Amino acid sequence: MSNGPLPSLRCLLSGLPNRQVGDKVRFIGCVTAYTTNSAHLSLEHDCPKGSTVSAVVDVNLLLQNLRKEQTDIGQWVHVIGYITSIKHPPRTPGKTTASNVRGRGATCIGVQAIVLWTAEDLDIATYEQALMAESE
Repeated sequence: MSNGPLPSLRCLLSGLPNRQVGDKVRFIGCVTAYTTNSAHLSLEHDCPKGSTVSAVVDVNLLLQNLRKEQTDIGQWVHVIGYITSIKHPPRTPGKTTASNVRGRGATCIGVQAIVLWTAEDLDIATYEQALMAESE
């Protein structure tokens, strides 16, 4: 029996709501905002198309080694961390559309990052295909 840390569960950002608070996950996302006061990164990944999930990643534990390019808007980053909260949008009549993905209709996942690095030279399409195939 190993006393080491549990492995992370690799998933698409859109699959995070299917996990539980406390699960250790690994995913990629595109930086859409960085709040310096709270040290929170907002990440999104529109896969599958029309995804309504966003991740708010707490990087406080990484501030000593966090580089500017890791917080630049538009930068793709890998994250390994623990799910801290899952907030589903309130139920309202009608259906969710792509136009409100970035707004009120989004599911917001809180993640405490323990490792974060830029996704240099990553073929996003191949990554998406591989993870979509795993989930089938």
